[in-house]
Amino acid sequence: MSTSTSENHDTHQLHIPGQRRGPSLDDPRASLPRHSASRYLRFLPVLACVVDLVAISAAEVSAAAVRLLLPAMPADSTDYVPHLLAAGPVVAVGWILILALSGAYSRSVFGVGMEEFKRVLTSSVVAATVVGVGCYLLRFELSRGWSFLTLLLGALFLLLGRATLRIVVTRARVSGRLQQRVLIVGTPSHVDEINGVLTRERRLGYKTVGAVVPGASGAARTRRGLHVLGDARDVVELATASQSDVVFFAGGSVESASALRHTAAELEGAGVHVVLAPSITDISGERIKVRPVGGLPLIHVGKPRSAAALARMKRTSDIIGSSLLILAFSPVLLFAAIKVRRFDGGPILFRQERIGVGGEPFGCFKFRTMVVDAEAKLGALLREQNADHGLFAKLKDDPRITRPGTWMRRYSVDELPQLFNVFKGDMSLIGPRPQVAHEVAQYDDTTARRLRVRPGMTGLWQVSGRSDLTVEEAIRLDLYYVDNWSMMQDLSILARTFRAVLGSDGAY
Repeated sequence: MSTSTSENHDTHQLHIPGQRRGPSLDDPRASLPRHSASRYLRFLPVLACVVDLVAISAAEVSAAAVRLLLPAMPADSTDYVPHLLAAGPVVAVGWILILALSGAYSRSVFGVGMEEFKRVLTSSVVAATVVGVGCYLLRFELSRGWSFLTLLLGALFLLLGRATLRIVVTRARVSGRLQQRVLIVGTPSHVDEINGVLTRERRLGYKTVGAVVPGASGAARTRRGLHVLGDARDVVELATASQSDVVFFAGGSVESASALRHTAAELEGAGVHVVLAPSITDISGERIKVRPVGGLPLIHVGKPRSAAALARMKRTSDIIGSSLLILAFSPVLLFAAIKVRRFDGGPILFRQERIGVGGEPFGCFKFRTMVVDAEAKLGALLREQNADHGLFAKLKDDPRITRPGTWMRRYSVDELPQLFNVFKGDMSLIGPRPQVAHEVAQYDDTTARRLRVRPGMTGLWQVSGRSDLTVEEAIRLDLYYVDNWSMMQDLSILARTFRAVLGSDGAY
């Protein structure tokens, strides 16, 4: 935690309209509901258990039907049906128990991350092992075909059920329901940083009700407008008064480890969860490992994974993926080429120099969606509309766009020729979008990390709002991708890209 010097320095950043103690008219405690909507979260594990039981039962019934309809399955004894009726409920209950023992019903795994799905898959493997070993030891003649199909379909149905439940929970959280009330403790700068992440990631289901700052007195706000409810020494009373479900301890929140232990014990006794928020953000879980040493939990942060993004496996997947996509979209490519040529007789493709990995320029292909002299008109239009000349500069209702270009841009058809850039090795299917030289010239040392990987046809910011995002948010997402690359993340972005394109979110 921060020293007292940094705490005092950050406290001076507060805007203090008055020195009166206690809740003010602007204090959120003055108009709090009697009951928090987050109390319904306690039923989430029960709902997940019901979903899992339905999924397993559906797998058992489906396996029985397939087993009877497919003569190619291994032959079983004549007692197939009685054995199945006896084994079905036992397998289902045992599978649920294994899921529970693996922590698949812990509230912390719902909503975000891959941990929930990992636990479901692990439990399915354990269930398969238990069924096989149990039948062998008990000499129970259970249909091998039914067992195989049940375990295979069961794992698939469980994942689909959990994915559906996650979509429901995420949508509820984004719309303002199923949220946990959060109180953040720390210096104003740390509080604002943590609150920024919680506000941005609404799918996490956290709603900040206020801040608690060491040495604060009276009504105050942080620089970003978050209410300061009082001094960190009164955090237990403030958490109870504000009906907080969770208290986040950020940098500079406590004077010592013993004080934190004492405060955490009191909060847990009051039914308030405690979360320690270290001053590190935009780092994936795969790069973080917690290793307790002598009772001290040390957080180890792995190296950025940008080098891994240039690995042979990613390049191989780009070659295979671009080849398959070129074949799949060949009718669309031909149709778009004909439309562009017939409209004004100009060039079909627009080739623009972009900056690739390591700062090397390359020719980026696109279907031409603008008039032939579009580049010459850009500066005048930016000045006319008072648009930003900086990074990611774009115009809404751009008059230079042709009639075929309108629908091609809406569904990103104009970018399909970049599949040939991917095949050549200039680009990747997934990565930061390539920019022109004058935009790259504006990079600072931090933003320049975008050039450590091949630029991509799609990336994190394209599936997170596309042109609706601010420049800062787009850069943050690109840098997160560069530092935390993984093949699973690439597959997730690719899947989300099709959904974003079909919805034409933020496209212009």
